[in-house]
Amino acid sequence: MNNLSDIIEEFILRAIGTDDKLNLSRNELANFFNVSPSQINYVLSTRFTMDRGYLTESKRGGGGYIILKKLNFDNDLLYNIIKNLQSDLDYLSACYILENLVTNKIITLNEAQIIKSAISSKSLSTPLKIENTLRYRIMKNILINLQNRGN
Repeated sequence: MNNLSDIIEEFILRAIGTDDKLNLSRNELANFFNVSPSQINYVLSTRFTMDRGYLTESKRGGGGYIILKKLNFDNDLLYNIIKNLQSDLDYLSACYILENLVTNKIITLNEAQIIKSAISSKSLSTPLKIENTLRYRIMKNILINLQNRGN
């Protein structure tokens, strides 16, 4: 059985479909699922992130809205990922980025597996703070090279 966050995520994914952009009302969505708006915020902040290929713009307060944009290569996906990459990049976030690159046919599944192996904790074998910074530097360099490959 899916939990509520999974159900909300699936609903939003179906709503965006093949479009690149979706306008949502946080309160209407919360009312529809009979949850607080913070539950909607949680789903958006954990399931629709830059590393998963989404850009979220929102306005809180009365009449607040959410604009969810699905990024693709044509919309400067690599540029936006690089721009928003955190210097303490954990392995799971890096994997989401790689999955997104595979989905958008920027890299192959085989290339993603090789990169995952190279940036794993086993390969980096350093203290966590240093490991995440090192992973960030490796991923940033890979992304910049992929971006240059497209030019």
